Amino acid sequence: MFEYALVFIFPFMMIFSSFSDLFSMSISNKVSLILIGGFAVFAFSIGMDYQTIFSHLTIFALVLAIGFGLFSFNIIGGGDAKFAASTALWLGWGHTGEYILLASFLGGLLTILILKFRANLVPAKLNTIEWVLRLHDNKNGAPYGIALGLSALLVYPSTPWMAQVINLAAGI
Repeated sequence: MFEYALVFIFPFMMIFSSFSDLFSMSISNKVSLILIGGFAVFAFSIGMDYQTIFSHLTIFALVLAIGFGLFSFNIIGGGDAKFAASTALWLGWGHTGEYILLASFLGGLLTILILKFRANLVPAKLNTIEWVLRLHDNKNGAPYGIALGLSALLVYPSTPWMAQVINLAAGI
């Protein structure tokens, strides 16, 4: 049963955050707290050594510091900074670079799509839907949590977490 929680908690939070950012242009602090707490529970439960845990904590701190730096220049949102750092905590040094690179690429594509969407009128059938109007408004940024969440989902299968899931499942 534990391996199912390990398989699904991280992807669920990535999907939830992506939709949350799309519909509300925000990512709740609860998401980051759940990711941090989930990491602690799973890391200790699978017997991750303290050196590896510390390594994951250092990449978390680095991504958080860079994220808050970008936030201070109004480049990304605060929720995006916390979400990216909490995701990096799970991915560690071995996969965070790939995650950030992929998120940058997907974020660029997302931004292009949103700019194209904003260049046109909102279709009549959609012009009463609040989140569509918010997404169309040039005063708002892009819901970058979508790119962050999708990137994490694409990287997650190659992480040691999935190897652990396979080991746990084989023991059943």
